[in-house]
Amino acid sequence: MVTGITWEDPFCGEGNNCFRIGTDAAGNAYIAVAGQEEHFVTDSRDALRALVQEIKAGKVDHLL
Repeated sequence: MVTGITWEDPFCGEGNNCFRIGTDAAGNAYIAVAGQEEHFVTDSRDALRALVQEIKAGKVDHLL
């Protein structure tokens, strides 16, 4: 298990669809389902920044 992750409060949709985003001191970013933080996807903070910018730009709206 990875330690040293600082998790943000969950981002929730309808029902129990909640995700958490975390970071660590080494510059890594993590995304997990709330309550299942031991199972995460990880990449760099730069990759997370790029993902958020693309989402904000509407490039994944077709998935909604």
